Amino acid sequence: MKINIQTLGCPKNYNDSQMVSGSLELHNNIIVNSPEDADLIMVNTCGFINDAKKESIDRILEMIEYKAEGKKILVSGCLSKRYSKELMEEIPEIDGIIGVNEYNDIQDIINKIFAGEKPNIVSECSETQLLSGPRKLEDNPYSSTLKIAEGCNNRCAYCIIPGIRGPFRSKSIEDIVAEAEYLAAEGCRELILIAQDLTYYGKDLYGKYMLPELLRKLCRIEKLQWIRLMYCYEHRITEELIDVIATEDKICKYLDIPLQHGSNNILKAMRRHSTRESIEATISRLRERIPEIHIRTTLIVGFPGETDEDFESLLNFVEHNRFDRLGVFCYSQEENTLAGEMENQIDEDIKQERLDVIMRTQMEISLEKNQNKIGKTLKVIVDYKDDEGVYVGRTEFDAPDIDNTVIFKTDVNHEPGDIVKVYIEDGYDYDLMGMEVPE
Repeated sequence: MKINIQTLGCPKNYNDSQMVSGSLELHNNIIVNSPEDADLIMVNTCGFINDAKKESIDRILEMIEYKAEGKKILVSGCLSKRYSKELMEEIPEIDGIIGVNEYNDIQDIINKIFAGEKPNIVSECSETQLLSGPRKLEDNPYSSTLKIAEGCNNRCAYCIIPGIRGPFRSKSIEDIVAEAEYLAAEGCRELILIAQDLTYYGKDLYGKYMLPELLRKLCRIEKLQWIRLMYCYEHRITEELIDVIATEDKICKYLDIPLQHGSNNILKAMRRHSTRESIEATISRLRERIPEIHIRTTLIVGFPGETDEDFESLLNFVEHNRFDRLGVFCYSQEENTLAGEMENQIDEDIKQERLDVIMRTQMEISLEKNQNKIGKTLKVIVDYKDDEGVYVGRTEFDAPDIDNTVIFKTDVNHEPGDIVKVYIEDGYDYDLMGMEVPE
């Protein structure tokens, strides 16, 4: 059987789709890149915020057009976990629906669809359930994610993820190392560790936070060159973790810390564990111990009750801490969340105005930081060669798809995943320009 998988949302969803693809191939299915070539199309959806929900629904409707060619449509993921009944009622052309906990049974579910059944199976997560099996990788998996845990134990007021993905469940160190060794053998040079809360890793399984120990073991895998940490919570960035990042050469001097706000009033209302004071103390410790560290964060504007004073505090927070990388989202009111029931919801136009102010401020910060890199030679991982014949890559300070790029010229032919040295000649808002330095 030929199956095409359409994936929307975050890297965790793409990781799931790779695992599902690997499992399906074990059952003699063929994963195809185009829906035109498929017998069944699976849409792995995102349901985190309103924009993501709309994008997922649009993709489902787009794939429904292929029903006229006799293809089956299976919908999975976070959106279907939240709205399985509504989706089946509103889009009856769907042939089957599963959530995020049924992937280990994916072949049986597909068999039911082709036997004429219309399964709608959405179950709750157990405290031990994890998606397992081989992954189907890209043709050149030089940069690969590795999901070290599933679920989340934080109960932030705005977030539906614990209700979708269940409680935090760590994979064992042995399983993670084995997967990393497999990825490295397949050509992975940049390993990107992901989870809903990376710094919580191991607490449920070993009784203590084990991210530092895991990192030490991953750094011993010879073919890996960069190890990147995404989604680290500030209040669990320990001295031991900072020391490992500082002393292990393979760990990118880059840390993704989703902070969400800079006003203590809003942080408390969000049910975050951090305060502005604790955040700035952690940033100071990181920058003192690791001078070259680049910190990425994400912020939410327009949370219920966010006053002008709260927003000014957030703006001051951005100006004072001068983050190397920063993204901003408008608060999305979600049902079945504490924040969704709060009074003093903010008008959408005010949210957008506040987002624009933060991003303009960050653009100035980013431009200054990039211009400070002029005259330096940086290591760059090659991502692709563009139509004009110049190469596009990233430094260790940049995650794929979300951060800055380095555009450089060279007389040498490169493949994606090559790591080269580039002399930086110019810096713009979000890009660097340069020339490869010959070895």
